[in-house]
Amino acid sequence: MTASELIGRDGRRYPLDEPRWRGDDGSPLMVTPQQGLTRADVDTSVRSQWRYAAALPFRPAPVSLGEGCTPLLDVRLSGIALAVKPEWFNPTASFKDRGTSVMVSVLAHQGIGAILEDSSGNGGASVAAYAAAAGIRATILAPESTSPAKTLQSRVHGAEVERVPGTRQATADEAVRRSAGVFYASHNWHPFFLQGTKLIAYEIWEDLDFRAPDAVLLPLGAGSLVLGCAIGFAELVRSGAIERPPRLLAVQPENCGPLARAFAAGASTVSPAEWAATAAEGTSIALPVRDREVLDAVRSCGGDIAAVPEDEIAPAVRRLAARGLFAEPTSALVAAALPRFADSGAIAGSDTVVAVLSGSGLKAPLALSRVLGHEA
Repeated sequence: MTASELIGRDGRRYPLDEPRWRGDDGSPLMVTPQQGLTRADVDTSVRSQWRYAAALPFRPAPVSLGEGCTPLLDVRLSGIALAVKPEWFNPTASFKDRGTSVMVSVLAHQGIGAILEDSSGNGGASVAAYAAAAGIRATILAPESTSPAKTLQSRVHGAEVERVPGTRQATADEAVRRSAGVFYASHNWHPFFLQGTKLIAYEIWEDLDFRAPDAVLLPLGAGSLVLGCAIGFAELVRSGAIERPPRLLAVQPENCGPLARAFAAGASTVSPAEWAATAAEGTSIALPVRDREVLDAVRSCGGDIAAVPEDEIAPAVRRLAARGLFAEPTSALVAAALPRFADSGAIAGSDTVVAVLSGSGLKAPLALSRVLGHEA
């Protein structure tokens, strides 16, 4: 395989060691395909996701807080047996730490001293924590509606947090506008964030005794979990470690489901639209920057994207909580969509299905207060 590079949608290639978050044509960048690991390549002496460091295109000194190695729990929901992966066991209580650890490690290696991030909460908290660990100054832009628990976490880690009026998309647009003055370390844009999230695929593979599941059920906002899984499992196919990738079954709320709408319509990109507020605030991305990559990833593995009504999110939170799983509403989307996927045949009774719960209910106290019917 040829030397690794960054590649844009226009086909232009850039060196890996060049600090950049998008291509000259304005498109998001991806790392060129990697060969992937076999069982022998896993460093079992490391108890974090860095046990799969050989899967990275190059290995910077890790900025690690012990991310990864989250458990896989046997849970039955809606009559379906699942292997549930609660990602709140990561250091800042969400899956975002997987991507942030690798991204910040690369930025520290490149000598970046200050960064800008935009986030509805979990991504900003993660970037703030890892930037602190790396000695990098961080500024986090967050929508006014973001849970105070999430912005508090960023502030405690020493990041400067600024609230932006308007929608989640307005915050993203403001971050891009400001990126001319400070390096934009966006978890939605930076290609090495995906190199970190892809390691969850390796971890699921090892969790299942080095086998691939039949399907992986995921909440979907900007798409880093979906793309991370797609990249990681594709590498495992490439290395010969598995025969085929699992079906990726992604879920959005109907109140903000641009990718679900585009998928159902057979479109290759999302279309601008007005969306309503949703309790699943982590998925509230009106114009995801990697829309075509996400849609292609789901279609190429025979997967599906479902949209669930807003009034089904709270009962899904309760169903998970009744099994001891305190998930934020964004994570509960997977429980809400489970019957739909079973009815459509996307999940069969004999399938091994992994459901990823992306973040803790501790991160969304206001939304969960509303779930319980109390005034926030």
